[in-house]
Amino acid sequence: MPDLTMEDHRMLIARVASHHDRDAFQSLFLHFGPRVKSVMVKAGADPDLAEDLVQDVMMTVWRKAGLYAPERGAVSTWVYTIARNARVDRLRRASSQPYRDLEGLDLASEDADGEDEAFASQRAEHVAKVLDELPDEQRRIIEYAFIHDMAQSEIAAKLDLPLGTVKSRMRLAYMKLKGKLEVLK
Repeated sequence: MPDLTMEDHRMLIARVASHHDRDAFQSLFLHFGPRVKSVMVKAGADPDLAEDLVQDVMMTVWRKAGLYAPERGAVSTWVYTIARNARVDRLRRASSQPYRDLEGLDLASEDADGEDEAFASQRAEHVAKVLDELPDEQRRIIEYAFIHDMAQSEIAAKLDLPLGTVKSRMRLAYMKLKGKLEVLK
C-alpha cells in the first residue's frame, strides 16, 4: 500500500465521519495502526499493551471522526494526540491503586505535573502546527526521522530518493523549524 498524503488522510477521515465508510477506516487503520504501535513501544509499552492501545486509539478514531477539525492540524496530529491520551489514561488507571502510606505522598508535585502536562500539550500543538507548515516532502522526512526513528539512509531507501536529497530536505526543514520553534525555549 503506498504512503498516504495529508490530503488522503483528510479525505479518508471525512468519509469515516460522514458515512462510517469501512474501506476508508481500513485505509486509516493500515496506515496509522503500525505507526501508533511503534510510538507506543518506543514510549515503553510492551508489545501486547501497545497492540491494545492501537485498538483503543483506532476505535476512538472510528467513533469520533466527526470531531476532527482540519483547521486545528493534520489528521496524523489528531491520531497521535488520541494515542498519547490513551497511553496516559492507561497509565493512570494502572497506577490508581490505594496508597498504604499516605505520609510519603508528595501532593505538591502533582500540581507541577499538571502545569508540565499543560505546557507539553501546548508545545505539542505548536510543533504540530509548525510541522504542518512545512512542504510535504520536508515534513514527511522529518516524520520518518523522528516519529518512526529512521536513519537518513533508511528514509532515502523508503522514498526512493538519493541520500543527498534527504539530507538537504532535512537541513532545510531544520532551518525552517528552528526559527519557529525557538519561542518554546
